[in-house]
Amino acid sequence: MTGEQVRAARALLKWSASKLAEVSGVSYPTVQRLESKNGPLAGYADTHDAIRKALEGQGIQFLDGGEVAAGPGVAVTSPASINGASDD
Repeated sequence: MTGEQVRAARALLKWSASKLAEVSGVSYPTVQRLESKNGPLAGYADTHDAIRKALEGQGIQFLDGGEVAAGPGVAVTSPASINGASDD
């Protein structure tokens, strides 16, 4: 699970970072810190598990490269998409 995935999951649920903190039992500053970095989450596995369970409990499905979602969703297909490339 990455910081980008957590931010995207919150956006899909229309949750604030404080809502994720409340539901997961993880402190708000910790949620903010973990989300502020791109790439794999740093910190304790128990913290990651609490965040994952809170989001998955609301229907979020985390995918690794090459996996397919079981329902509607979004995925990044290339690093250029993350780095601000646009079709506009």
